[in-house]
Amino acid sequence: MDTNPVVCIVDDDEAVRCATASVVRAVGWPTCVFASAEDFLQAADALGRLACLICDVQMTGMSGVEMHERLLARGCAPPIIFVTAFPTPELEARARANGASAFLEKPVDATTITGWLAQVCGKA
Repeated sequence: MDTNPVVCIVDDDEAVRCATASVVRAVGWPTCVFASAEDFLQAADALGRLACLICDVQMTGMSGVEMHERLLARGCAPPIIFVTAFPTPELEARARANGASAFLEKPVDATTITGWLAQVCGKA
């Protein structure tokens, strides 16, 4: 079993998911990608190796904020960077109250993602 830390990307938009993973890999982080919050929550191996989570807020099914709350209820509090095309002050307040490292509006450029990765993970 691989024990290297990974950055997990959860986004139901395949193009965004793939582009984000490409940026993260380009700065040296291995990635795991998931098309839904439900898929991510079922991935025990990825949870055990999680360095950081980059997650869309609004997805089909469970939202990213709800997924984060479920992780917290399990006692898992990874650094999390939320991205959303539909930011609201209330949603940002809820995410930050739960410990979100960042709450970014889409589209997010590569420099912003790598900057936040460096800040929350110590390298990028």
